[in-house]
Amino acid sequence: MTDTLSPRTQPDGPLDVPPPGVPSPSPRVHRAWWVALVCFVALVGAAGFRATPSVFIDPLHEEFGWSHGTISFAVGLNVLLYGLTAPFASALMERYGIRQVVTVALLLISAGSGLTVFMRAEWQLVLCWGLLVGVGSGSMALAFAATVANRWFVARRGLVSGILTAGSATGQLVFLPLLALLVEGAGWRSAALVVCGAALTVVPLVVWLLRDRPEDIGLRPYGAGPGYETPEADTGGALRRTLAVLGGAARTRVFWLLAGSFAICGASSNGLMSTHFVPAAHDHGMAVPVAASLLAAIGVLDLIGTVGSGWLTDRFDARRLLAVYYGLRGLSLLLLPMLFAGSVRPPMVFFIVFYGLDWVATVPPTMALCREHFGADGAVVFGWVLAAHQAGASVIAFVAGLVRDATGTYDLAWTGTGVLCALAALMALVVRRRRADTEVPV
Repeated sequence: MTDTLSPRTQPDGPLDVPPPGVPSPSPRVHRAWWVALVCFVALVGAAGFRATPSVFIDPLHEEFGWSHGTISFAVGLNVLLYGLTAPFASALMERYGIRQVVTVALLLISAGSGLTVFMRAEWQLVLCWGLLVGVGSGSMALAFAATVANRWFVARRGLVSGILTAGSATGQLVFLPLLALLVEGAGWRSAALVVCGAALTVVPLVVWLLRDRPEDIGLRPYGAGPGYETPEADTGGALRRTLAVLGGAARTRVFWLLAGSFAICGASSNGLMSTHFVPAAHDHGMAVPVAASLLAAIGVLDLIGTVGSGWLTDRFDARRLLAVYYGLRGLSLLLLPMLFAGSVRPPMVFFIVFYGLDWVATVPPTMALCREHFGADGAVVFGWVLAAHQAGASVIAFVAGLVRDATGTYDLAWTGTGVLCALAALMALVVRRRRADTEVPV
C-alpha cells in the first residue's frame, strides 16, 4: 500500500504521480509519526508550563509580600482557562488550522512566562501567568491530541492517543524538578525564562513539521486503505455543535453527576496537589527540589494507573471503579497532614505511590460513562466534563491559598478535599447504567 493520494482524492489538484507501472515511492517513516512526535513535545511543554506556578508560590510571597491567596488566584485562573479553552480548541483548529493555533498558543505561553520577570504588581501576575499561560496551555490540551490522532491515523489510533495523553504526565516529570532547582539556585526569574525559551524552541518544529491534514502534503492517514475518502472539513459548525451538545447534555441528570464528581477530581489533583503540595511540604521543612521530585514521581506513576484503570474499565462497572478511586483518594488526603516531615519517610513514599496510581485513574471510567450515556456526542460531552474538572481545580487552588493565609497551614484544605472525594464516590454510585436514548431530562 502506498501512502500517496490518487489525483481523485487530492484536495488541491492532481499530484505529480509516476507513469503507470512504476511504483510510487513511499517514505520509510510515515509523516504521521513526525507529526505525532511534534504533538507529543508540545503536550509535554504545555503540561510542564501549566504546572510551573507550584514552585513559584513561596518565592513570590517572600519577594513581593503577596499573600498565598493572591498568588493562588492567578494559579486558579490558569487552571480554569486551561479547562475552559479545551472544549473550544478543536473548533479553533477546524477554523484556523492546527499549526496556526498551536503556534499562537506557544507564543502566548512564552510571552506570559517571559514578561513575569518584569512584573511589580499583583495584576501583572494574574495577566501573565493566569490569562496568557492559561489560554496558551489550554489550547494544547487533550483536544489537540484527539484532533491529531483522528486526522493523521487510521491504524494505531488508540496507541497514539494513549502516548499523546501521557505527554501531560511526562511534562510534569521533565519540568518540575529542573525548575525547582533553578528556583532554589538562580531564582524564580531564571525558571520563568527557561519556560519562555522552551516554548519558543518548539515553535520552529511546529512550523516545519506540523500540518493540518495528511492530504495537505499528498498523503493518506497512516493505515488508510486505497478506498479511504478524505472527510470534509467542518469550518463553520464545530463551535455551534460544541455548544449544542452542552445544551442537550445539561438537561440530563447524569451529566451533572459526572461533571460534579470530575470537578472534585480536579480539585483533589490539579487544584490542590499540583499547586500546593510543594509549598505545603516546604512548610514542614522539606527542600523544594525534593518536594517537586515527589510531585514529578506522581506524574510517572499515573501512566501505570491510567493504563491499569483502562483495563479494569473494560471488565468492571465504571461507576463502582469511580467510587473506589474517589473513596481511597479521600482517605489518603485525610491522612496526608500527618505524613509531612523535613525528609522523605516510608509513609510519604507509600502515599506518593498510591496517589500517583490513582491520579488520573478516574479518566477511563468517566470517558466510558460519557460514551454510554451520550453515544456519538460522548467525546464532546467529555470535553465539557473536563472543563468542570478544571473549574473545580481552579476553585480549590484559590481556596487552599486562602486557608494557608488564614490558618498558617494547609491542613484544613487537605481534610476538606478528602471529604469532597467521599461525596464524589457517592455521586458516581448514583449514576444509572442507561443508554443515551433512554436518558431523560432532569
